[in-house]
Amino acid sequence: MSHVVETVTGPISVDKLGKTLIHEHIIFGYPGFQGDVTLGAFNEEEALEVAIGAARAVMSYGVKTLVDPTPNECGRDSLFLKKVSEATGLQIICATGYYYEGEGAPPYFKLRQGLGSAEAEIYEMFIKEIKEGIAGTGIKPGIIKLASSKDQITEYEKMFFRAAAKVQQETGIIILTHTQEGTMGPEQAKMLIELGADPNKIIIGHMCGNTDPNYHKEVMEQGVKIGFDRFGIQGLVGAPFDEARIETLVQLLEAGYENQILLSHDSISVWLGRPPVMPEPVMEIMKNWHPLHLFENILPVLRQKGITERQIEKMFGDNAFSLFSGGKSQVNS
Repeated sequence: MSHVVETVTGPISVDKLGKTLIHEHIIFGYPGFQGDVTLGAFNEEEALEVAIGAARAVMSYGVKTLVDPTPNECGRDSLFLKKVSEATGLQIICATGYYYEGEGAPPYFKLRQGLGSAEAEIYEMFIKEIKEGIAGTGIKPGIIKLASSKDQITEYEKMFFRAAAKVQQETGIIILTHTQEGTMGPEQAKMLIELGADPNKIIIGHMCGNTDPNYHKEVMEQGVKIGFDRFGIQGLVGAPFDEARIETLVQLLEAGYENQILLSHDSISVWLGRPPVMPEPVMEIMKNWHPLHLFENILPVLRQKGITERQIEKMFGDNAFSLFSGGKSQVNS
């Protein structure tokens, strides 16, 4: 059977994915950006210039596919992504889904949660977008995006997890998650699997927020994949420094988990509304938060530490193929 995945320009065979960045945001805005109109109307031409530049930059390192898991309420714009893809040839996979309660949770679904109709409506939203496309564009998401809070999966968030697991059983779509500050990875995986989701089609994201190798093993031993996908984010949102991420990653690779880890940055190329203004010391710490950081700075260090080219290829290529084709992960140890 030939496996396909939806991109913003249409379905492609999974074997065409190539080198993949599993978690980057081409365009993103925190809920509420729509109300800040003091900057004037959104200038799509300028935004496209920035986004196309970022796309071409990652392609210069051989990247063929980029997964943009921007949630629906955070400015997801499938038509904008399609324009970037058509201008560059970069294959872009977009999402249907919602962010965690603390930084997402628009009153729309919170009200409907109180009325008792939200979960059924979330299921309907997922199904409609996956089967028919987003808002009449015909563009279909290739993943469902889920997220949980620090140290808990709230009742609000559980609605999306339950709906997603049900939809995945019906459609086979990939589930990609956000974990907050290195917490709830094992619980996310356990909940989704108990709800009937296929562990081979799940990636638990932002796991590199935690530097305990046993925590990562607890997740991967459930059969899911994980994202070391916030390289460059340091000192904010509870994020460790890249040196600690690297040490944890090396330990996991030495333990044989190379078939279950994917790499990325969680970078944002275009901010909707005002971009964040960071104090100078924070800007210095965050200076490498961009989608080239892995290739320019991290991979050379990994090679120095004995990580092989084959292991690197797996974390950018084979493991993306395995995820989107639903192939079972095998631990090498």
